[in-house]
Amino acid sequence: MAKLVMSCCLSFKKSMIQILTDLFLVTLDHWTDYLFLSLAGLAVIAWGVQIFYYFYFFLRIHRYRKVNEKQTLDPVSVIICAKNEAENLRENLPVVLEQEYPEFQVVVVNDGSSDDTSAVLADMQKAYKHLYVTTIEHTHPYPHAKKLAQTIGVKAARFDQLLFIDADCRPVSANWIGCMQSNFLPKKEIVLGYGAYEKEKGLVNMFIRMDTLWIAQQYFSFAIRGIPYMGVGRNLAYRRSLFFNNKGFANQLHLQSGDDDLFVNQTANKTNTALEIDPDSITVSEPMHTMNSWLRQKRRHLTTGPYYHALHRFLIGLEMVSREYFYVSLIVLLSFWKFPGYLFLLLLFRWIMHLWIVKLTMKRLKEEGIWLFSLIYDILMPAISGFLILKTKLKKNNKFAW
Repeated sequence: MAKLVMSCCLSFKKSMIQILTDLFLVTLDHWTDYLFLSLAGLAVIAWGVQIFYYFYFFLRIHRYRKVNEKQTLDPVSVIICAKNEAENLRENLPVVLEQEYPEFQVVVVNDGSSDDTSAVLADMQKAYKHLYVTTIEHTHPYPHAKKLAQTIGVKAARFDQLLFIDADCRPVSANWIGCMQSNFLPKKEIVLGYGAYEKEKGLVNMFIRMDTLWIAQQYFSFAIRGIPYMGVGRNLAYRRSLFFNNKGFANQLHLQSGDDDLFVNQTANKTNTALEIDPDSITVSEPMHTMNSWLRQKRRHLTTGPYYHALHRFLIGLEMVSREYFYVSLIVLLSFWKFPGYLFLLLLFRWIMHLWIVKLTMKRLKEEGIWLFSLIYDILMPAISGFLILKTKLKKNNKFAW
């Protein structure tokens, strides 16, 4: 019996050695093998590019600590643009108005609302003397994007330090204003904050929150490395003087979006930009509830990408293209069972690295429930973004219509 067991163990050991040998065996017997080897070589390069992004950029969020913090509590103007946002204003505006900060005003621009927005704001003005309301009439003769309302809000602001939030957003803390304005040191003109989405059930919600986390991981880590390229209007601050010195949105009036990310892209640099990721500085918004509505919003945001600085377009595009090529090449090579052992090791290392660093970012930005889902997002999002970009270009050129 003992001899039989020993024989089985030796046979199993030999089988495992043979399997591992086959997994890592490289044969170059045919010209197509050299083609597959070239494909694998490019996959390794793409893998290396990904490793660079994770360790040089994305890991920096976990390690980030503020060096300096402003001690004075300078007055702040909070600006909110609202169009048919009566219910959101009724729920969220008091959270903004009741911030624990010595001197601030809240400017709400009623952008031609046809619901009860005017009545809601009129009632709140009676209770909150630091609420200022200005209105763009519903009969305004010219079609306009949010930029007009934003410009009117900036002009109405009393103070130089401006803090922006959307009507469907609310700060998670009464110290939101204090956290954001603490970064306005003498040379700082822009402060980037994190705007999260509420956690709900369903795949769409996980996609939206993971996309929000991933984008924040990019623009925060790039800013830490001295390459700020965007911010989000749900939680963004900049100086009034910066807005007027750069002629506001004069260079982007032809675009429907860009009042937040494109303005930051055109004015931010490594010396004038700060970021704030204290838990008290986070804002939270109500998410979209269907994949179509989220894809429409995503597609609209992608239209500003071509107007970013060339370096920013290159860095963002390189990460996305290298990630997509890595996965596509893996699928092709494993379909022909070429170099499987090496490919599995590369994939395993990348996934472990991804999960580790995303977990650290989630912890820093107080996100939860999307950790393992981040792998699905990691695989699918480059293809989704590529599809939306292609769809936009084809529709713009009238070559194809969806």
